[in-house]
Amino acid sequence: MKTVSITFLFVFISMTINAQTIFGKWNSKNDAGKVDSVLEVYEKDGKAYAKVVEILNPDRKNALCVECEGENKNKPILGLNILSGLEKDDDEWSGGTILDPRNGKVYKCYIELIESNKLKIRGYIGVSLFGKTAYWTRAI
Repeated sequence: MKTVSITFLFVFISMTINAQTIFGKWNSKNDAGKVDSVLEVYEKDGKAYAKVVEILNPDRKNALCVECEGENKNKPILGLNILSGLEKDDDEWSGGTILDPRNGKVYKCYIELIESNKLKIRGYIGVSLFGKTAYWTRAI
């Protein structure tokens, strides 16, 4: 019984700690509000990045980023890094960029954990006033 209690406590603490971070897997929705992909936010050299780890539409699993420019041109969207170089600044991560593989455009961005299972992503051009906000929910 003691082993079960300790195991339960360990799992609970792990889930609580994980829920307080931007890192992990997140569901992204399309413009119609339907989850269409799973993204993994990870840390590398003290900065936050995200890549596409799952595409839910079977017809798009092999889609390429045809609208992208430079090194991402015609790369598979699955596995593509879409969030790059964000640094922690108090409660948000900023100073990096986000790539929208639907149109190939790269925007400045910041992200903020607004609830344990909800991440706010703001992509913009110039100043954050001119942009778009999306919300990702934690993938379970």
